[in-house]
Amino acid sequence: MKYKRVMLKLSGEALAGQQGHGINAQVLAQIASDIREVYETNVQIGIVIGGGNIFRGVAASAQGMDRASSDYMGMLATCINALALQDALEKIKIPTRVQSAIQMAEIAEPYIRRKAIRHLEKNRVVIFGGGTGNPYFTTDTAAALRAMEIGAEILMKGTKVDGIYEQDPKKFPAAKKFDKLSYLDVMNKGLQVMDLTAVSLCMDNKLPILSFDLTKPGNVLKAVKGDSIGTLVQ
Repeated sequence: MKYKRVMLKLSGEALAGQQGHGINAQVLAQIASDIREVYETNVQIGIVIGGGNIFRGVAASAQGMDRASSDYMGMLATCINALALQDALEKIKIPTRVQSAIQMAEIAEPYIRRKAIRHLEKNRVVIFGGGTGNPYFTTDTAAALRAMEIGAEILMKGTKVDGIYEQDPKKFPAAKKFDKLSYLDVMNKGLQVMDLTAVSLCMDNKLPILSFDLTKPGNVLKAVKGDSIGTLVQ
């Protein structure tokens, strides 16, 4: 394996599948199966999960809701997804811990950096819910932050697209796909891979970002092996 410890960022929308909202049990099982392939190679896996399939704070604030309140609601949505993923992983006998940036003792451990690292060393998959615990920050930023805190070697962003394109490939079929980019390219071209806070955080700490297609079975293992899939930002 090219990497020994990775951070996998899953969007909430990825869990919804074709239905577009909620949690699709088949998609969840597929993601869990892909994670197991990586787990069985003894690679340490941290996961940050979004909540867009249940509630989007930015969308709610655009409709007039207080931004801080809507962001906290979005953080709770990420915890629902984290528990769903934990259940799917434990059904296939993968030991998992959920740590939440918002304290909710009955369902998740509080986020403690040293404890998270210890879980990884004991070969447990750690799912980080609740974003950063602060409003105005996305789960992309939370993924970059947690990746650096646990000492991950790469931030792998699983999406519905097979990499980063100059334009949305669904709207513009002739759009060019990039194999490699620099952080500055992403920021200067305004490419919608992650929000700018997350990209600049990765740039400052030299953490590579790999954007790849999560919907294709086996792609997570290929990404960890270092195969040339998706788009690498470094």
